[in-house]
Amino acid sequence: MNSVRSDALEPTAKELAGASLREKAMRLMPVYGLPLLMLALILLFSILLPDTFPTMLNLRSIIADKAIIALLSLAAMIPMVSGKIDLTVGYGIVLWHILAISLQVNYGVSWPVAVLVVVVISAFVGLLNGMLVEIARIDSFIATLGTGTVLYALALWHTGGEQVVGVLPRGFLALNATRIAHLPITGFYVLALAFVLWFVLEHLPIGRYLYAIGANPKSAALNGIPVQRYTIGAFVASGLLTGVAGVLLASKLRIGQASVGLEYLLPALVGAFLGSTTIKPGRVNVWGTIVGVAILAVGIAGIQQFGGSFWVEPMFNGVTLLIAIGIAGYAQRRRGAAKLRPKSAQS
Repeated sequence: MNSVRSDALEPTAKELAGASLREKAMRLMPVYGLPLLMLALILLFSILLPDTFPTMLNLRSIIADKAIIALLSLAAMIPMVSGKIDLTVGYGIVLWHILAISLQVNYGVSWPVAVLVVVVISAFVGLLNGMLVEIARIDSFIATLGTGTVLYALALWHTGGEQVVGVLPRGFLALNATRIAHLPITGFYVLALAFVLWFVLEHLPIGRYLYAIGANPKSAALNGIPVQRYTIGAFVASGLLTGVAGVLLASKLRIGQASVGLEYLLPALVGAFLGSTTIKPGRVNVWGTIVGVAILAVGIAGIQQFGGSFWVEPMFNGVTLLIAIGIAGYAQRRRGAAKLRPKSAQS
C-alpha cells in the first residue's frame, strides 16, 4: 500500500507548444508559483521592515533556525520518492540529540565516536522501518508512527525527564557554530546534501527506480526493479539523515532534553509536502523541498518581526500544509482533465 504517490505533473514542451499565453501561465503556475511567491514575500517584508528583514543578521538567523528543519525535510522526502512516509524524522531527532550528548558527558566517549554511534544506530532504525513496511507489510504511516513513539519513550526513559548537561568538546560544538563567509555552516551542509540528493535522484538509475516505485510499485516490480530493496534503502537513508540532524541539533543546543525535537516534525513534513507542489508539481523533489522550507522560513520570520505571537509558527505551518495539499490536488485534477480531453474529442 502506497502512502504517498510520486507522479510528476510538470507540463512538457509538447503540451505547451499549442497552448495560449493564458493556458501556458496556468500550466506553469504550479511549477514556478511557490518560488515567485517566496521572492514576493522577501520583497514585501523588505519594504515593510527595512531595518530588520533585509539584513545579514536576519539571514543568519533564518539559516541557523531552519537548517535542521531543511535536513529533516530532505530526510522525509527520500521515502516519499518511493511512495512511503517516515514519521520517525520528528521522533528520532529527540533521542539522537540526547544520545549524542549523553555518550560524551555520561560515558566519556570522544565526540567523533559519539557521532558515528548515533548515525549508525539511526540508520539501523531506518532499516527496521523499511523491514516493517516491506517485509511485515505494515503501512508506512503506522509503522513509523509506532517506531517513532518507541524512540520518544526511550528518550524519556534515558533522561528520566531531566536535562543532559555537561562540558562538550570544541570540535563537537564547531559542527554547528562555524561560519563560512559570515553565514552558519549548517546552511552549507543543507546545500551540499541537496545537491547530492538531486544528482542521485535525477541523474542516476537509483533515482529513476525510486520514482518508478513511487508511481507504481507493481509496474516497477514487473520491469525488474527490486522494489523491496530500494524501498528499505530509502528508509535507511532517511534514518541516517535524521541521525545527522540530531547530531547538529545537539551541537546547537549543547544540552539534551526530551521536550525538544517533536516540534520539528510538522514543519519537516510541511516542507517535503510543499516541495511536491513546485518545480516538479505532483512529485516530491529536492529543490522543491528546499523552496518549501525557505518559504516557511521567510513567512514565519516576517510575521514574527511584525510582532506575531508564539502560536503564529504552528498556525502558519498547518495552514501552509493544507494549502500545499490543495494545490497538489488541483494540479492533479487539471492534469487528469487534460488527458481526458483528446479522448472526448475523438469520440
